[in-house]
Amino acid sequence: MRLALLLYKYFPYGGMQRDFLAFARELQQRGCTCRVYYISWQGEPLSGAELRRVPVTALSNFRRDQRFLRWVQADIAADPVDGVIGFNKMPGLDVYFAADPCFLDKALKRSWWYRRTARFRHFAAWERAVFDPRGSTRILTISQQQQETFQHHYQTPPSRMYLLPPGVSPQRRAPENAPSLRRSKREELGILPQELVLLLVGSGFVTKGLDRAIRCVANVRAQQPSVKLRLLVVGQDKPRRFRQLCKRQGVADAVFFLGGRDDVSELMLAADVLVHPARSEAAGVVLLEALVAGLPVVATDVCGYAEHVKAARGGLVLPSPFNQEELDRAVMRNIDGVFRFDCRESALLYAHLTDLYSMHSSGADLMVEFIRQKRERERG
Repeated sequence: MRLALLLYKYFPYGGMQRDFLAFARELQQRGCTCRVYYISWQGEPLSGAELRRVPVTALSNFRRDQRFLRWVQADIAADPVDGVIGFNKMPGLDVYFAADPCFLDKALKRSWWYRRTARFRHFAAWERAVFDPRGSTRILTISQQQQETFQHHYQTPPSRMYLLPPGVSPQRRAPENAPSLRRSKREELGILPQELVLLLVGSGFVTKGLDRAIRCVANVRAQQPSVKLRLLVVGQDKPRRFRQLCKRQGVADAVFFLGGRDDVSELMLAADVLVHPARSEAAGVVLLEALVAGLPVVATDVCGYAEHVKAARGGLVLPSPFNQEELDRAVMRNIDGVFRFDCRESALLYAHLTDLYSMHSSGADLMVEFIRQKRERERG
């Protein structure tokens, strides 16, 4: 089975990109030949796959996306495949993995003039091309909340939407020697035993709510001056404006920008709380990675996987609309070591009893089955 996998940008630290890589490897294990179309690629190439860079540029992202699709369609017409799987929303997909939240849901909350722009028309049309009830694209969703939002706006038939289980790597689970690894990592980072360490993980600092977390550090320090507090920021994004915010808030000495990292699992063992005050998050696999590592979580309820934080009793979920004082109080609640211990034990038990790991194997099986059914229909 020859499959075309489409995504605009690959880099090692994005959540969707990590899912793409895991799906591609699962498909290869099932004997599929994967041809990957992309605009930019950072990191190691995908072994065994045919990588085809799409050489398009434009002044705007949506013009670039349009040129990308035209180039890919022409290339596939000249060199056919059995099925097309997309990791970004666009017309002509056989299968779409819904890593991103609903564009229309967010756009309708913006001003009326935004909905008159060419950008809005493009992204709204391309999302509708995937979710239109008259369409044929099979859609793999990653949270019940996300699926319900799409169905609310597009009335997509449930028969075309498939809710996947989460896809945390089992390697993220806390090992038996977690306490010693925690001590070693904290010593490596120069963290004192009495420090309360907050961890924020995610590329796309605005979306992940880094500004909210920085203000939280400033507020908690003002209200609890005896607490030694630091925030570790992990992610591939431009930190300049956030460094400036740290200076204005007087916490430049307490916020550390670590960039994209390969040792996130070790950082989760070293930290005391994962803070994820996101503005938008279709799922938020980092929440589950924290749970399986035994790291208490503070997150907003817009995250699709926030329901697992509640079910695991592994932290605190902040209701919408966002309120800065509620975030501050939630972090201060975690100053209590007994509370953090209870969250840790509950989360680890939940991680043992709940399937949080099979997204990519289950999704790959569905992708192969959908393309097989398509081939049978085309053969008559």
